[in-house]
Amino acid sequence: MKKLHMLDAINVAIHEEMERDDKVFVIAEDVGEYGGVWNATRGLYEKYGALRSMDTPISEAGFTGLCVGAAMAGLRPVTEIMYMDFITACMDQLVNQAAKADLMSGWQMELPITLRAQYGSGSREAAQHSQSLESWFCSVPGFKVIIPSNAYDAKGLLKSAIRDNTPCIFMENRNLYYDPVEIPDEEYLIPLGKASVKQEGNDLTIVTYGIGVPVCEKAIKKMPDASIELIDLRTIVPLDMETVLNSVKKTGRLLIVHEASAGFSVGSEIIRRVVEQGFDYLDAEPLVYGNLRTAMPFSANLEDSVLITPEGVEEKARYLLTGVC
Repeated sequence: MKKLHMLDAINVAIHEEMERDDKVFVIAEDVGEYGGVWNATRGLYEKYGALRSMDTPISEAGFTGLCVGAAMAGLRPVTEIMYMDFITACMDQLVNQAAKADLMSGWQMELPITLRAQYGSGSREAAQHSQSLESWFCSVPGFKVIIPSNAYDAKGLLKSAIRDNTPCIFMENRNLYYDPVEIPDEEYLIPLGKASVKQEGNDLTIVTYGIGVPVCEKAIKKMPDASIELIDLRTIVPLDMETVLNSVKKTGRLLIVHEASAGFSVGSEIIRRVVEQGFDYLDAEPLVYGNLRTAMPFSANLEDSVLITPEGVEEKARYLLTGVC
């Protein structure tokens, strides 16, 4: 066992997969000799050379389109969007091509693309560098959407994504990059579509993912009088509704917490499915708590007023438990 932060775990996962399978290659801006803007691809250029650790011009549309063609030809590209906000530059390549090519080819093609996208708010980078856009890709058939909350999960989920034969959007919250976690020396995989129950409880179910996990953990520590079950989804598509429904059946109350705004969100979809499949389990209205629905301000005070907080989670949780705001 050794302690790694998330960037280290991601780097190790890519190294292991490139060594295991020579069809895996990395391509994006600054991922080669420079080692990545966030250092996630360091050492790949030196070990595997420029053809498998390939720098590109500043053109998300160009290198993402290349990934689609390479995957169609039998390779397994791993690419990186420096800030997830820049994914808008390659939506045609992703949404109209990568997500649909397998179906439109009569399943004669596989599209094993792993797209790593760094995202998050709270770092004073304003409206064009602070968005949580997972709902876009959850709404498009053909993608898998993965959002780890810690280094251990990041390594196991990324290895599974690289081996998967469908396009995977792998979202990494930059505010989680430097939290160290114990990682086994031996290889391990985490299956896509399986949530993790971080803490068991009987009074309230809190479902979250990504940065929401540590935010909720801080809130729960302030509520020792309540028995709260905390679920980390880890994968949004496929969504582990079995774990969510089993928990809600036990607790009768549901709070979903995520960094994206509550409207038209992952939380909204979870509530739709819970009401459809487990309405009789509910003893109170389910709630979603997310960032305020606005473009992210640059001002520190204004940005802080937009973000989810442990205090906000506690307020919502206590309302569900007592009916009192």
